[in-house]
Amino acid sequence: MKKREKPLSERQVSILRYIWSYLQENTRPPTIREIGSATDISSTSVVNYNLTKLTERGLLEREAEVSRGLRLTEKAMHEIGQVTEAVAAVVENVMETAVRMVRVPLLGNIVAGEPIEVGNNDFSTYDEDDALELSATMLPMGKADELFALRVSGESMIDAMVNDGDIVVMKQQQMAKNGDMVAVWLNSSDTTTLKYFFHEGNRVRLQPANPTMDPIFVDPNDVRVQGKVMMVLRNTA
Repeated sequence: MKKREKPLSERQVSILRYIWSYLQENTRPPTIREIGSATDISSTSVVNYNLTKLTERGLLEREAEVSRGLRLTEKAMHEIGQVTEAVAAVVENVMETAVRMVRVPLLGNIVAGEPIEVGNNDFSTYDEDDALELSATMLPMGKADELFALRVSGESMIDAMVNDGDIVVMKQQQMAKNGDMVAVWLNSSDTTTLKYFFHEGNRVRLQPANPTMDPIFVDPNDVRVQGKVMMVLRNTA
């Protein structure tokens, strides 16, 4: 005889209903923090615990590497009394759109001008809520977890259509080819900057794209490439 499933807790039902209502209003799933706020759960770990339990019960599907990667299953729709063929089609369309959204961490500012100290040479600290949500179709080929974003400060790259306040999406890498636009860390001065990269024998030239500014010449051993610019998001404010 098949063992009868334990009923869902009121909290779990509330989470399912909130995800459904959020989908209807916003055409994408909510974040863990939004779920917690709406269901009076202060701890994101508690929200995550309940989402895991709902997944184990076959009520949710989760995409671990995708922002807002929650999918209500048909079983969940039965649970909250919302299943019709039309509703199921709506949910499927919404979720197909949602899973194509990728979360790219916005790690801070990078100077497109004279390099300044940023206080962290590996961009390892940032507010987890400060991130971009971009369609996967906008992004270059490769793993999403290799990408990060920086907000540009300065005007040394304006002839490359990179203006003050724009955001550059970077691919993490430690090597660069001549002509690549890269974020580089200068070991001797603990500074970082955004420039075109050129290796010229016994020196590296960091070239601005602004005719009013001079290039920066440094020893190759002094340069640590941290990422290559893959796309620019224009600041329209």
